[in-house]
Amino acid sequence: MSDPSERRAGHGRSRAGGSRRHHDRRARRRANRAVVVRTVLMSAALLTAYYLLPLEEYRVGGAMALIACGLLAIVLLFVWQVRTIVSSPHPRLRAVESLILTVIVFLALFATAYYLMDRATPGSFTEPMTRTDSLYYTLSTFATVGFGDITARSEPGRVATMIQMVVGLLLVGGAARVLTSAAEVGLQRRRGAPPASDGGADAGPEGPERHASGS
Repeated sequence: MSDPSERRAGHGRSRAGGSRRHHDRRARRRANRAVVVRTVLMSAALLTAYYLLPLEEYRVGGAMALIACGLLAIVLLFVWQVRTIVSSPHPRLRAVESLILTVIVFLALFATAYYLMDRATPGSFTEPMTRTDSLYYTLSTFATVGFGDITARSEPGRVATMIQMVVGLLLVGGAARVLTSAAEVGLQRRRGAPPASDGGADAGPEGPERHASGS
């Protein structure tokens, strides 16, 4: 016959385990909602800034300088995101959020540059570029669709388009892989901590039981 105290202890451990799993599920749901809300808000903020910021008094050289400075800022943002992913309690969610934010900033940067080029030098593209046209051209280039209704005519426009193509390929391939690796490192760090504490906590009760059975 089993000891009543052992049965009570077993029931207590099962209730504690169920409560812990329920708490983890609630935490994951809260984290999912937080990621969705932050991503939507950041996307809306960047899109609003793109349409509302005054971008009228720039030259072609200013557009190319914007691309260079913007790409440097994206690299710095990316490095910071990798560090936050590794230390995040939800590294996979953080990696998805970081990749989406990086892509949005990248698209907004080149859409702004194309708009400035056309404003500074009319005829840089096959048709006058509004902000929506610039964003459309950026998205079609990034997605490698290339409908052909808007193309770059001027040399700076073609150079900027080639830069977007190359960096876009690196972003889709290399950046996604780096963020995935950072998420895996974060998961390993999370999984590495609990077993040590759990093992230490379980070692005490198990030791006497083994000693009693041996005796």
